[in-house]
Amino acid sequence: MKTRFEHAYVLNVVADDHPGIVAAVCGAIDELGGNIDSCSQTVLKGYFTLIMIVSVPEEAEPARLVEGVQGRGTDLQVIVRPYTPPGFPPVERAERFVITAFGQDKPGIIRRFTQYLAGKDVNIVDLYGDLSGEEFVLISEVEIPSRWEISSLQADLEQIGREEGFTVRLQHEDIFVATNQLRMSRRECRTVGR
Repeated sequence: MKTRFEHAYVLNVVADDHPGIVAAVCGAIDELGGNIDSCSQTVLKGYFTLIMIVSVPEEAEPARLVEGVQGRGTDLQVIVRPYTPPGFPPVERAERFVITAFGQDKPGIIRRFTQYLAGKDVNIVDLYGDLSGEEFVLISEVEIPSRWEISSLQADLEQIGREEGFTVRLQHEDIFVATNQLRMSRRECRTVGR
């Protein structure tokens, strides 16, 4: 990954969710003359979490970056470490897929699916799970190496799902996005037509 400045850091922030956290973190980085090179943020059941790759013009002690960010908010838990690009290039081509699974909640569901994926060298790039009543929903974006036959992985995931009482679907990300955009468009049309 390319960074704006030579000195880059991974910055993680966790807090009770409330307005203004992202603005506070960005303000602290700006005061240090830094740049946000990449970021991802989400809120999970009232808890805020943010991960960023930030770069600064001059080398800084991670503790200085932590203090700068914590000084902008009272309840921010901050971890900073130097950013080093991954030392291993992908050795084979991989395509992105989305796995959706839902069913009666029980302990060990995420472990069961993720252990299977790890055994196939499938990289999880995004993972979302949520318990709603008695049902657990799991959505994962994964990178599947080109050496695997997708229909075989689909069959394995469906088998795990049957054993656990879950419905499982594996879709190429392009199909997943197109299908969900179509659903959203239909929903919007029905809303507008009322």
